[in-house]
Amino acid sequence: MVHAKMQLSEDQVAFYRENGFVQVDGVLSPEELAELREYMDETMNNAGGRGLQTDQAGGAYYKVLNQRVNTWRDHGGMARFVLGERFADMGKQLTGFEGIRLFHDHALLKMPGDSKVTPWHQDRPYWPMNEMKTLNAFSIWIALDDVDENNGCMMFVPKSQKIRNLKGVDLVTPEDIFAQEGAKEMDRNTAVICRMKAGSCTFHDGMTFHFAHANATDKPRRALAIIFMEDGTTYSGVGHPITDGLGLAVGDKLQGGLMPKLA
Repeated sequence: MVHAKMQLSEDQVAFYRENGFVQVDGVLSPEELAELREYMDETMNNAGGRGLQTDQAGGAYYKVLNQRVNTWRDHGGMARFVLGERFADMGKQLTGFEGIRLFHDHALLKMPGDSKVTPWHQDRPYWPMNEMKTLNAFSIWIALDDVDENNGCMMFVPKSQKIRNLKGVDLVTPEDIFAQEGAKEMDRNTAVICRMKAGSCTFHDGMTFHFAHANATDKPRRALAIIFMEDGTTYSGVGHPITDGLGLAVGDKLQGGLMPKLA
């Protein structure tokens, strides 16, 4: 079922290309949502596997995000969603790229209790990609729970994808990205709050400034994010858990069985 494609409107495509993000409601059916919730819960409760758990309960990063990277390598059900054609094809419509590859997925849980915000940041400075001056990588963020300001919904600054050459922000002890040289023209007060029902999603470019609220409720806020890149994207040489150990040289294409072409 997740191989069934979804046609986006011209307005959605135009909004994404102008603003660097777009919200798409109802990307999952109720049945698909129930399946994905079950698969994610099974994955997050399994301590083994090939995916990467970035921090443990009680850790500083865990308070920002309980994150597991590459869930598709741990669970066939997760793989069915991550590798399905629907999400990659939607990204292809939004970006106009000729080919779309997977970079990685990650389960993103905002845990109840001592939860912290995910501070304003861009994603691209963390990714080992050479083409930093082009918009060639993006994410889909799928809500598995209804989200608003009380449990960790996302916010985006329109048109901030046009800002380049900023430093990565430490999500645990961050600096203010808006204070960086080159970002001072951006106004956080223009940020759009993306409240969503479970089964809806946002797409955002890797350069778009974004933020997630803390979780003040008594239940985890569950989301699945999938990072896609344009086919032909090349390796920068910067260390990253997805590329470490693959024997890549600077300039090699990011491809192969762990970064398959999906659309």
